[in-house]
Parts: sequence; structure tokens; C-alpha cells
Amino acid sequence: MRAFIAIDLPETLRTALATAQQSFRDACHEARWTRPEGIHLTLKFLGEISDAQTRQVVEALAQIGPIEPFPVDVKGFGFFPQARRARVFWAGVEAPAALAELAARIEGAMEKIGFAREDRAFAPHLTLARFQVPRPQPALESAVAAREAQSLGKFEASEFFLFESKLSPQGAQYREVMRFPRS
Repeated sequence: MRAFIAIDLPETLRTALATAQQSFRDACHEARWTRPEGIHLTLKFLGEISDAQTRQVVEALAQIGPIEPFPVDVKGFGFFPQARRARVFWAGVEAPAALAELAARIEGAMEKIGFAREDRAFAPHLTLARFQVPRPQPALESAVAAREAQSLGKFEASEFFLFESKLSPQGAQYREVMRFPRS
């Protein structure tokens, strides 16, 4: 299965993200907009994994143990890798060091069972849209600049999930495989 590890979002935040996306759609028609129900805070992308690897991943993530709940504030917008060569349009995530520490613990646990360590530093974000061709998006940049960096919503993160991602012509479909810590 194609898999990743992520923090899921509350429905109220998905609604706020959908509203934000709608406000930006007129400024950019060439973007592939992420469906609101598919937006999540990715901690580690695993890619295609076998059933045996899935069992290893579940066992390794179970060893991480309980996490101390921490606040997450969704605030601001930006582009990866940069506005001049935009490939991804995102909503920002502000959280205490606990979020980066959780991502590092997951990264370490996955590295121990054979998954390559990420080349770049952990940059928490929520993907709102992707662009097929990396180039400037001046109308979208202007729309972002016109919006204050107000919070779209806050929530408390206290768990994370192993997700399965099934690709289809209508976009990716996600399924929660396992919740951590297990309850």
C-alpha cells in the first residue's frame, strides 16, 4: 500500500481551509486544488510498502508511546520551493517544539526499520494546491498578500495516524490504517 504518517485535522479546520481555498481559486485556475477532506499534517511519507513493512511500521510507531498534547495554529500561506517557482501552495502551521520533536521521533523510528531519512528539514504545512509546472503565480501571490496572516483555526494535537493513500483520476483517497497512540 502507499502510506504516510500524519496528524488528522478537525472538521471545523477543514471547513475553514475549504473557505480559504475558495477565496483563492479565482486568482489561480491552473492549480490542482487539494480536496478539503484530504488535507492533513504530514509527518513522514513512506511511499509504497508491503504487508510485512506495514507490520514493522505499526510496531515501530507503537513504540513511540503517548504524546503530550500540544496546540497547532493554522496561520498564513506560502509556496514551495518558493514563489518564483511555485510547485505547492500551502497554509502555514505554527506549533511548539513538540511537533518537530514528534516528527523527529517518527523519522528516527522509520529510519531504524529501513526508510530513508528526509533530505530536507521538517517544514510543517497543509497543502492547499499543487502546480504541474513550477512558475510564478503573481495573481495568487497578490491574493495572499491582501490577506492578513490571521489564524484559520487552532486545535490540539494528541494523536497521529498511519494512512493509506489510494491514487485515482479523481484524486487521492485516504484511509486511516492505525491510530497512535493506540487507544
